[in-house]
Amino acid sequence: MALDVDLLLDRRRLKRRLIFWRTVAVIVCIIAVLTALRGAGLTGAGDHLARLTVTGIITEDRKLLEAVREAGTDNSVKALIVSINSPGGSVAGGASLYRTIAGVAAKKPVVVVMHGLAASAGYMIAMPANRIFASEATITGSIGVLLETGEVSGLLDKLGISADAITSGPLKDQPSLTRPLTPAGRDALKAIVMDMYDQFVGMVAAGRHMDPEAVRGLADGRAYTGRQALKLGLIDAIGDEQDARAWLESAKGLPKHLPVEDISTADWAGRVLTSELSPIVVSLWKTLISQSVTLDLPAALWQH
Repeated sequence: MALDVDLLLDRRRLKRRLIFWRTVAVIVCIIAVLTALRGAGLTGAGDHLARLTVTGIITEDRKLLEAVREAGTDNSVKALIVSINSPGGSVAGGASLYRTIAGVAAKKPVVVVMHGLAASAGYMIAMPANRIFASEATITGSIGVLLETGEVSGLLDKLGISADAITSGPLKDQPSLTRPLTPAGRDALKAIVMDMYDQFVGMVAAGRHMDPEAVRGLADGRAYTGRQALKLGLIDAIGDEQDARAWLESAKGLPKHLPVEDISTADWAGRVLTSELSPIVVSLWKTLISQSVTLDLPAALWQH
C-alpha cells in the first residue's frame, strides 16, 4: 500500500513540474507574439485616457517622468487625468513633475483631481492643468518653500564634546549640525529659499492666469480648503474624477466611454503580465491544474 502511495506522490510531483514548465512556455510564447505585434504596430490599448496617480511625498522619479512623457507622445492617449493625494515634497521633485505634465498639456488636455491633500509641491504639479477639481474638504495651497536644519552645539557643550571644520570658504559648512548659522550663512540660505519661492509663485501665476503679486498675497504658506481655494481662484471647480470626465466630454469632445489606463513605471513586459496576461495566466493555470493528480492532504498524511 505504501508503495502505491509513493508512486502517486512521485507522479504528482512530476505533474506539477510539467504544469509549471507548460505555463512558463505558454506565457513566453504569448509575450513574444505580443511583442512582435507591438513592434509591427498591430497592437495597442486603443484610444483611452491616461491617469497619473501621485500619492505620498513627491521626489524626483526618473521612471515616472519617462512614463508621463511617453503618455504625452502616445497618440492613443487622448487626455491626462492627474489624481493627487500628496502633502508635497522636494522643490526639485515637484518642479520636474510640473515641467513634465506641462509638456503633456502642450499637446493634449490635462485635468487634475485633488483628493484629501494636494498641498505645496502637490499643488505645484497641478498648475499645468486645463482644469482643476477638488472636494470641498480638500486641503490644498500651502504655496511656499521650507528649509529646515538642526543644530546641537548646546548639547555637545554639555557633554564636553567639541567639533571643528576646515572649509574652503566661510559658507561651505552652512548649515552645520555642530554650530549655529552665521548671519552670512542665514542670508545665503534665505536667498535660496526665496529664489525657489519666486519660481513657485511664477508657476501658480502662469497656471492660474493670475497676477504674481496677487499670488504672493495668497502664498504665505497657509493651506486652504477646496471651498476656500475655489473662491480664491486656486482651483476651478468642486468635483471628482467623474466630474472631470464630464468636463472632458463637454469642453474637449472626449466621449465618456473612453477607458482609463493608469500610468505605470513598470516596463511593457511587466504591464502585460499584470494586466493583459493576468486573466490568460489564471485561465491557463486552472486548465493545467485540472489535469494533475490530486491527493487529499489529510488522507496522504494518514496513509504515511
